[in-house]
Amino acid sequence: MTQPSSEELKLWNSWINNRDPQAGDLLVKKYKPLVSYHVQRIGAGLPKNVSRDDLVSLGMMGLFDALNKFDINRDLKFDTYASFRVRGAIIDGLRKEDWLPRSAREKAKKLEAQIEHLEQKLMRHATPEELAEHMNLPVEDVYQTVQEHFFSNVLSINEQQDQEDSEGKGFVIRDEQTKTPEQHMVRAELLEDLADNIKKLNEKEQLVLSLFYTEEMTLTEIGEMLDLSTSRISQIHSKALFKLRRFLSSEMMNA
Repeated sequence: MTQPSSEELKLWNSWINNRDPQAGDLLVKKYKPLVSYHVQRIGAGLPKNVSRDDLVSLGMMGLFDALNKFDINRDLKFDTYASFRVRGAIIDGLRKEDWLPRSAREKAKKLEAQIEHLEQKLMRHATPEELAEHMNLPVEDVYQTVQEHFFSNVLSINEQQDQEDSEGKGFVIRDEQTKTPEQHMVRAELLEDLADNIKKLNEKEQLVLSLFYTEEMTLTEIGEMLDLSTSRISQIHSKALFKLRRFLSSEMMNA
């Protein structure tokens, strides 16, 4: 583990021992980019009407919480600890505020019904472009709705988890050993199916998903790496999610 510099240790000692406001301000300034990073990653799956300023405010609350509860004597980097706190604060805040309006939820349900109807008519998988034409919508709206629906499922998963507020529990991953053998088997099969279906995507879509979910790069960083605009990367990301939804839905129906 990389050890903090002597200057940073002085700041931490001043903050932890004396709650020195100047030291606290400097630590906040140093780690504020963590908030921006998680706001951009989480914001990539949210509707445009969700204020990024609100996400920043939620993230800053997580950062302050991390500063107040961090134990510098533990064998854990602060940015690792703070990342869990920041991300958790943003997702918990979104869940409590019901970030997806009822109209958007209805739109997602309507989209699912229209996909099923169109694919029964075509007797094959429908493309986003065909679905957009069928529903008389811009194809960007189709991508956005699928992405919002995907992220709402992520929030639902977080809602089912215990949000313990005691130190350490907010960022501990549940012990996989508590799962039953049947749960392990189902999870393994789902992961295997997901991996197989990702291979069906084109090379650029696979790369964007890998960089976003495995390497944890932001859409802007991916765009800079691939020399593409952030909006273009967002479109590739959304199209890949649409394809995965289509592949996995088909397999579940045939199971």
